[in-house]
Amino acid sequence: MAARTPGRPKAQRLDPAKELRRRGAPGKTPAKAVKPASAADWISGARVRTLTLAVGPVVVGSSAAYLLDGFDLALAILCLVVALALQIGVNYSNDYSDGVRGTDDHRVGPARLTGSGAARPRTVLSVAIAFFALAAVAGLAIVLISGYYWLLVVGAVAIAAAWFYTGGKRPYGYYGFGELFVFVFFGIVATAGTTFVQAGTVNLEGWLGGVAGGLLACAILMVNNLRDIDTDRAAGKRTLAVLIGRTASRVVFCILMLLPYVIAAFLALFYPPVYAVFFALLLSLPACVIAITAKTPKELILALKLASFTALAYSVLLAFGLVVPYSAI
Repeated sequence: MAARTPGRPKAQRLDPAKELRRRGAPGKTPAKAVKPASAADWISGARVRTLTLAVGPVVVGSSAAYLLDGFDLALAILCLVVALALQIGVNYSNDYSDGVRGTDDHRVGPARLTGSGAARPRTVLSVAIAFFALAAVAGLAIVLISGYYWLLVVGAVAIAAAWFYTGGKRPYGYYGFGELFVFVFFGIVATAGTTFVQAGTVNLEGWLGGVAGGLLACAILMVNNLRDIDTDRAAGKRTLAVLIGRTASRVVFCILMLLPYVIAAFLALFYPPVYAVFFALLLSLPACVIAITAKTPKELILALKLASFTALAYSVLLAFGLVVPYSAI
């Protein structure tokens, strides 16, 4: 009988997954020193492409207020500051929360500040809080100017929703509710809120513009999560893309990208210049084709860029169509 090879007693053997985590991935070289984050890294951490989600609703909401003879440039600028500060704040907050959880350890897109080790987690968190504070200050100014003090509650809820997207013990972004958040806050609330603080009411154009903007915001998040579907699944981050699968996510993305044009077609019946919005299909359709045919996560980065530019182009063209008289073109 062959002698048994000496080794660890069976009862003391580690689980294979734990053993890999203890030793590190096979063939992995020791971690190199990480260069501290530069100014360019911090700008990248703000995820500039996603800022179209902040600009678009304010542009459309202000055009809707213009139709009500309520456009106010100072309030519009303050609304833009709130939207941009919230978007940047949630981006840095996401960077911090995903980084400390290890969700970004094997991400496909650009390296994150926390996950890459380029910046201290506490520093990233502090920057996120600073932008949330800026949003709060601008929001307070809106309240004092408009006199709608109940908007303080709306602002507090928006900041809380931004933090708990990936922050806290049970972030809702990890349970498939991210799209619902962006639809409500970066679509309906941002657009209709911009209209309301300027005009004191919200017209149909403001509501429909908010729905269209919310759908495009959901599309951007969907294709982003489609790109990260494998790494998110491995990290236990159950985004909507993870829950419904790759094929369904591709279909949902295309639906979200194209539904806003149904809204544009309806508004064009009353405002013919709104037909200009259909030029944005030059961005939307290639994004859909890429999302459907992409074989690797990196290919989806271009679809994400096109979706972000679509959101901005759609909003600007819609606002143009609403405020420019048909006789002027």
